[in-house]
Amino acid sequence: MSLRHIIPGLAKLGIATALLLSVTTTAGWAQSRPTVKDLGGTPPASVIYIGNSFFYYNNSMHGHIALMLREGMRDFKHRASSVTISGSGLDWHDVGSYFRPAGIGKYSFVGDNEVVFNPPTDKLFEVAVMMDCSQCPVHPTLSKSFTEYTKKHSDTVRKNGGKPVFFMSWAYQDKPEMTQQLAEAYTVAANANNALVIPAGLAFANSIKLKPDLNLYVADKRHPSLAGTYLAAATTYATLFGKSPVGLKYDAGLGADTAAHLQKVAQDTVQQYLAR
Repeated sequence: MSLRHIIPGLAKLGIATALLLSVTTTAGWAQSRPTVKDLGGTPPASVIYIGNSFFYYNNSMHGHIALMLREGMRDFKHRASSVTISGSGLDWHDVGSYFRPAGIGKYSFVGDNEVVFNPPTDKLFEVAVMMDCSQCPVHPTLSKSFTEYTKKHSDTVRKNGGKPVFFMSWAYQDKPEMTQQLAEAYTVAANANNALVIPAGLAFANSIKLKPDLNLYVADKRHPSLAGTYLAAATTYATLFGKSPVGLKYDAGLGADTAAHLQKVAQDTVQQYLAR
């Protein structure tokens, strides 16, 4: 059936097509736009990643970010910790306890496994990157908890002198419709809490569109492959530190061509998302 039969009164298919394109464009703009574009000030010298196995797969995402920083910001001193619980949502985490004095971040392992005791600071972590369970933001029952705990934990982070950041997770491999659902949920929550968003889920979708043969998932279709973790790390690097990952030599063993693709996807996604 042609569009002129679907839309009565239109004499020409060209008019109908123009109207259809207009509707499509309008629908595209219907998604909420992020109100926070950057962290402001200097790049964060300390970050805590609060989440689940999506963070700790492949020797932990923050470890890959550290190697990117070592190359891309050589003189920048940075400390990061990852606090994850398998299968967890934000309601499983006691974020207040993560900021207690002389607790997490008291010491670090450097060089040849040397233990270095970090001097006390007024801000244990400057930034807290938080992610809910993979379905929680869009689950019919758990979405209320997502709204509640993004606010509760954002307030706790600010009370302790830090800035909250939300990590937009990705769709399951066999449920691509989750991409826009998660993007909307994280953007709305971030706007409500004056927080920055790392658009990792959109980066996954963009990579799949451009290079569908590059598998970003392991067999369960949820957790990231090494390429998926690398893409998430590059997207985080671009968002938190305002630096393009394009051109970094560190490739996590994926090969220069694959790393270059993922770096560009990460940078382009961050620029497009924050420019909306």
